[in-house]
Formats: sequence, structure tokens, C-alpha cells
Amino acid sequence: MTRVLVVEDDPQLVRALVINLQARKYGVDAAPDGATALRLAAARQPDVVMLDLGLPDMDGVDIIKALRGWTRVPILVLSARQASDEKVAALDAGADDYITKPFSMDELLARLRAAVRRREDAPFVSEATLVETAEFTVDLRAKKATRGGHDIRLTPTEWHLLEILITNPGRLITQKHLLQEVWGVTQSNKTNYLRVYMAQLRRKLETDPAHPRYLITEPGMGYRFEG
Repeated sequence: MTRVLVVEDDPQLVRALVINLQARKYGVDAAPDGATALRLAAARQPDVVMLDLGLPDMDGVDIIKALRGWTRVPILVLSARQASDEKVAALDAGADDYITKPFSMDELLARLRAAVRRREDAPFVSEATLVETAEFTVDLRAKKATRGGHDIRLTPTEWHLLEILITNPGRLITQKHLLQEVWGVTQSNKTNYLRVYMAQLRRKLETDPAHPRYLITEPGMGYRFEG
């Protein structure tokens, strides 16, 4: 049974989440504040954490950082905060996804299923040196990409960017993180670097670069690789 830890201080929302999750055979624990959440996470070892950022005793970003100190459990943020900088802060702290309130239960459950799949695949993915899609193959060890049986020439910067994305499948990687890792800069006006290099990668890897299947943009937030 997949176990979900719901960290939320709105009793009505907690009740709705518990009912919907249990109806779909998830095990559910609920915490109304950060201290309880951290205690339950350690004691119950959930498979996924659903986390509200606005808790009575501590900020949700601090909870994400505390969890990331010892676990890679998927963290889905559920928050009424809609500002891009709030979303980026949560994702940079280690959240795997960000769902803005109000949300549909169907969307939330789909995101939850995706998080569970990624967790199940994680041991394989983390050890894999070969990433294969229907359109291209990337050999991480040999630092080589092929498409249709032909080698693809990637610049060192293109390779670094691609490597970060494909080693974190399904996870949204923020613009700030990519800029820091690839170029060592965090200024927001440097996001044009990302647009240029992502466009180049799509031209080299995607069948239809204008409608990418694998290298996905999350507007204003970052990019993700969907394998």
C-alpha cells in the first residue's frame, strides 16, 4: 500500500483528501503543523508527502529543507501562493511538484500517481547510464547522444544541460538551478541563455521541436525531461 502524508491545517481540505485517497486504497497520515509532519515522516516513512506551505508553526519551505536532509521522498506542494518566486523557492528547496489551490481532485491524483511512478523508477534511473526514448538515446557514461542511429554533436553546455534534465526524469528543474549549475549565474535576465540552449537541444533531439515531447517548458518556472 502506498502511504501518503498530508500536511495541511485546513480540516475540511484534510477530510476531502483523506476520503479521496483512502477510497483509492492509499494509506493516509495527516499532520496539521510542521512539527507533527516531521515527526510522522520519520516514524511512518511515507511514499509521498503532500505539503501546504502556510502552516501555523513553520513555513513549508523549511519543512522541505528538513525532509531533504535525510529523505528523497516525493514532495507535492499544495498551496494558495501563486507568485513565481514562491513556487521557485519551494522547488529549489527540493519539492518535486507544485499544485496551486484551488485544484481539481482528478489533477491532484494524476500528479500523485506520477510521483509514485517516479519513486518506483528512481533506483533504476539513478543507476542507469543509458537513457532511451523512442526518438533518441543518451549514453551518460560515454557522454554520447544518438538519434536514428547517428551520433548527435552536442556542445559541452548543451550536454551539461541535457545531463541535468535526464538524470531527474519527470522533475521540474528551476531556471535558477539550471543557470547556477551550467553557467554559475543566478540573474533572472540570463534566462535567455536557457531559451537559446533548450531550443538548440530540441532541434537536435526532438522530431517536432516546436511541440516537444521530451524537453518540456514550465513557463516562468523551469524545464523537465519526460522520458
